[in-house]
Amino acid sequence: MNYLAHLLLADKTSNSLLGSLMGDFVKGPVDEAIPKPLRAAIVQHRRVDSFTDAHTIVKRSKNRISPEFRRYAGILIDVFYDHFLATQWVSFSDQPLNSFTTQVYAHLKQNSHFAPDKMQRTLNYMIHYDLLGSYQQMNGIHQALCGIESRLKRPSQLGRGIIELQQNHDALRADFMDFFPELIQFVEDSPVSTEGALG
Repeated sequence: MNYLAHLLLADKTSNSLLGSLMGDFVKGPVDEAIPKPLRAAIVQHRRVDSFTDAHTIVKRSKNRISPEFRRYAGILIDVFYDHFLATQWVSFSDQPLNSFTTQVYAHLKQNSHFAPDKMQRTLNYMIHYDLLGSYQQMNGIHQALCGIESRLKRPSQLGRGIIELQQNHDALRADFMDFFPELIQFVEDSPVSTEGALG
Protein backbone atom coordinates (compact mmCIF):
# COMPACT_ATOMS: atom_id res chain seq x y z
CA MET A 1 0.00 0.00 0.00
CA ASN A 2 1.02 3.61 -0.45
CA TYR A 3 1.17 6.61 1.92
CA LEU A 4 -2.51 7.44 2.36
CA ALA A 5 -3.54 3.88 3.18
CA HIS A 6 -0.75 3.42 5.69
CA LEU A 7 -1.69 6.66 7.43
CA LEU A 8 -5.37 5.75 7.63
CA LEU A 9 -4.49 2.35 9.07
CA ALA A 10 -2.07 3.78 11.65
CA ASP A 11 -2.83 3.46 15.35
CA LYS A 12 -4.41 6.80 16.24
CA THR A 13 -3.95 6.21 19.97
CA SER A 14 -0.18 6.50 19.80
CA ASN A 15 2.42 8.66 18.10
CA SER A 16 2.56 6.36 15.08
CA LEU A 17 1.56 8.39 12.01
CA LEU A 18 5.18 9.19 11.18
CA GLY A 19 6.17 5.60 11.85
CA SER A 20 3.54 4.35 9.43
CA LEU A 21 5.49 6.11 6.66
CA MET A 22 8.94 5.23 7.97
CA GLY A 23 8.44 1.62 6.88
CA ASP A 24 9.41 2.67 3.34
CA PHE A 25 12.65 4.26 4.56
CA VAL A 26 13.84 1.99 7.39
CA LYS A 27 15.24 -1.32 6.15
CA GLY A 28 16.40 -4.31 8.12
CA PRO A 29 16.16 -4.58 11.93
CA VAL A 30 14.36 -1.66 13.57
CA ASP A 31 16.75 0.44 15.68
CA GLU A 32 15.81 0.13 19.35
CA ALA A 33 16.70 3.81 19.79
CA ILE A 34 13.53 4.67 17.84
CA PRO A 35 10.61 5.34 20.24
CA LYS A 36 8.38 2.30 20.70
CA PRO A 37 5.23 3.76 19.05
CA LEU A 38 7.25 4.52 15.92
CA ARG A 39 8.85 1.08 15.97
CA ALA A 40 5.44 -0.56 16.29
CA ALA A 41 4.18 1.48 13.34
CA ILE A 42 7.14 0.39 11.21
CA VAL A 43 6.40 -3.24 12.05
CA GLN A 44 2.74 -2.75 11.17
CA HIS A 45 3.72 -1.09 7.89
CA ARG A 46 5.72 -4.17 6.96
CA ARG A 47 2.89 -6.52 7.93
CA VAL A 48 0.41 -4.51 5.89
CA ASP A 49 2.72 -4.66 2.88
CA SER A 50 3.21 -8.42 3.27
CA PHE A 51 -0.53 -9.04 3.57
CA THR A 52 -1.17 -6.84 0.55
CA ASP A 53 1.51 -8.34 -1.68
CA ALA A 54 0.29 -11.88 -0.99
CA HIS A 55 -3.41 -11.18 -1.47
CA THR A 56 -5.24 -12.76 -4.40
CA ILE A 57 -7.17 -9.59 -5.26
CA VAL A 58 -4.00 -7.50 -5.37
CA LYS A 59 -2.35 -10.08 -7.60
CA ARG A 60 -5.40 -9.82 -9.86
CA SER A 61 -4.94 -6.07 -10.03
CA LYS A 62 -1.26 -6.45 -10.90
CA ASN A 63 -2.19 -8.84 -13.71
CA ARG A 64 -4.34 -6.10 -15.24
CA ILE A 65 -1.20 -4.05 -15.89
CA SER A 66 0.07 -4.35 -19.46
CA PRO A 67 3.41 -6.04 -20.24
CA GLU A 68 5.01 -2.64 -20.86
CA PHE A 69 4.67 -1.72 -17.18
CA ARG A 70 4.38 -5.18 -15.61
CA ARG A 71 7.79 -4.81 -13.98
CA TYR A 72 6.41 -1.87 -12.00
CA ALA A 73 2.96 -3.31 -11.38
CA GLY A 74 3.48 -3.33 -7.62
CA ILE A 75 4.32 0.38 -7.54
CA LEU A 76 1.45 1.26 -9.86
CA ILE A 77 -1.14 -0.67 -7.88
CA ASP A 78 0.05 0.85 -4.59
CA VAL A 79 -0.45 4.35 -6.00
CA PHE A 80 -3.68 3.51 -7.83
CA TYR A 81 -5.18 2.04 -4.65
CA ASP A 82 -4.39 5.31 -2.85
CA HIS A 83 -6.30 7.09 -5.62
CA PHE A 84 -9.33 4.93 -4.98
CA LEU A 85 -9.00 5.38 -1.24
CA ALA A 86 -8.97 9.15 -1.73
CA THR A 87 -11.96 9.14 -4.09
CA GLN A 88 -13.94 6.66 -1.95
CA TRP A 89 -12.79 8.15 1.35
CA VAL A 90 -16.27 8.51 2.89
CA SER A 91 -16.65 4.73 2.68
CA PHE A 92 -13.76 4.23 5.09
CA SER A 93 -13.56 7.27 7.36
CA ASP A 94 -15.99 9.56 9.14
CA GLN A 95 -13.40 12.34 9.08
CA PRO A 96 -13.31 14.44 5.88
CA LEU A 97 -10.19 13.85 3.82
CA ASN A 98 -9.01 17.46 3.97
CA SER A 99 -9.37 17.45 7.77
CA PHE A 100 -7.44 14.19 7.98
CA THR A 101 -4.60 15.40 5.76
CA THR A 102 -4.34 18.69 7.68
CA GLN A 103 -4.02 16.71 10.91
CA VAL A 104 -1.45 14.38 9.37
CA TYR A 105 0.70 17.21 8.00
CA ALA A 106 0.73 18.95 11.39
CA HIS A 107 1.81 15.72 13.08
CA LEU A 108 4.53 15.06 10.51
CA LYS A 109 5.94 18.58 10.90
CA GLN A 110 5.96 18.26 14.68
CA ASN A 111 7.73 14.89 14.65
CA SER A 112 9.90 15.15 11.54
CA HIS A 113 13.08 15.15 13.67
CA PHE A 114 12.53 11.40 14.15
CA ALA A 115 12.54 10.79 10.39
CA PRO A 116 15.65 9.48 8.61
CA ASP A 117 17.48 12.06 6.52
CA LYS A 118 16.44 10.38 3.26
CA MET A 119 12.80 10.70 4.34
CA GLN A 120 12.91 14.46 4.98
CA ARG A 121 12.67 15.42 1.32
CA THR A 122 9.60 13.22 0.86
CA LEU A 123 7.89 14.74 3.91
CA ASN A 124 8.61 18.29 2.75
CA TYR A 125 7.27 17.53 -0.72
CA MET A 126 4.19 15.77 0.64
CA ILE A 127 3.26 18.68 2.87
CA HIS A 128 4.13 21.51 0.50
CA TYR A 129 2.20 20.07 -2.45
CA ASP A 130 -0.60 18.38 -0.45
CA LEU A 131 0.38 15.08 -2.00
CA LEU A 132 -2.23 13.10 -0.08
CA GLY A 133 -5.10 15.35 -1.14
CA SER A 134 -3.87 15.39 -4.73
CA TYR A 135 -4.49 11.65 -4.99
CA GLN A 136 -8.14 12.43 -5.68
CA GLN A 137 -7.26 13.70 -9.16
CA MET A 138 -5.72 11.87 -12.09
CA ASN A 139 -3.19 14.67 -12.44
CA GLY A 140 -2.13 14.16 -8.83
CA ILE A 141 -1.56 10.46 -9.49
CA HIS A 142 0.42 11.30 -12.61
CA GLN A 143 2.62 13.69 -10.63
CA ALA A 144 3.11 11.06 -7.92
CA LEU A 145 4.24 8.54 -10.51
CA CYS A 146 6.61 11.06 -12.07
CA GLY A 147 8.06 11.72 -8.62
CA ILE A 148 8.68 8.01 -8.07
CA GLU A 149 10.17 7.75 -11.56
CA SER A 150 12.69 10.47 -10.70
CA ARG A 151 13.89 8.43 -7.71
CA LEU A 152 14.32 5.13 -9.55
CA LYS A 153 17.84 4.20 -10.55
CA ARG A 154 16.84 2.79 -13.92
CA PRO A 155 14.89 4.62 -16.66
CA SER A 156 11.26 3.52 -16.31
CA GLN A 157 8.84 5.98 -17.97
CA LEU A 158 6.70 5.31 -14.89
CA GLY A 159 4.87 8.60 -15.33
CA ARG A 160 3.31 7.17 -18.47
CA GLY A 161 1.86 4.40 -16.32
CA ILE A 162 -1.14 6.65 -15.64
CA ILE A 163 -2.59 5.15 -18.83
CA GLU A 164 -2.96 1.86 -16.96
CA LEU A 165 -5.27 3.56 -14.46
CA GLN A 166 -7.24 5.25 -17.21
CA GLN A 167 -7.72 2.06 -19.21
CA ASN A 168 -8.51 -0.22 -16.26
CA HIS A 169 -10.19 2.28 -13.95
CA ASP A 170 -13.47 0.51 -13.19
CA ALA A 171 -11.94 -2.95 -12.78
CA LEU A 172 -9.17 -1.67 -10.52
CA ARG A 173 -11.64 0.32 -8.43
CA ALA A 174 -13.73 -2.84 -7.97
CA ASP A 175 -10.61 -4.74 -6.92
CA PHE A 176 -9.78 -2.05 -4.38
CA MET A 177 -13.29 -1.96 -2.94
CA ASP A 178 -13.17 -5.74 -2.49
CA PHE A 179 -9.69 -5.73 -0.98
CA PHE A 180 -9.51 -2.75 1.35
CA PRO A 181 -12.16 -3.90 3.87
CA GLU A 182 -10.19 -7.14 4.21
CA LEU A 183 -7.02 -5.18 4.90
CA ILE A 184 -8.80 -3.10 7.54
CA GLN A 185 -10.05 -6.28 9.19
CA PHE A 186 -6.55 -7.77 9.13
CA VAL A 187 -5.12 -4.71 10.90
CA GLU A 188 -7.92 -4.69 13.46
CA ASP A 189 -7.55 -8.41 14.17
CA SER A 190 -3.77 -8.38 14.58
CA PRO A 191 -2.57 -5.13 16.17
CA VAL A 192 1.14 -4.69 16.86
CA SER A 193 1.86 -4.18 20.54
CA THR A 194 4.42 -1.58 21.54
CA GLU A 195 5.41 -3.98 24.31
CA GLY A 196 5.14 -7.68 23.51
CA ALA A 197 6.29 -7.72 19.90
CA LEU A 198 9.01 -5.14 20.39
CA GLY A 199 10.18 -5.84 23.90
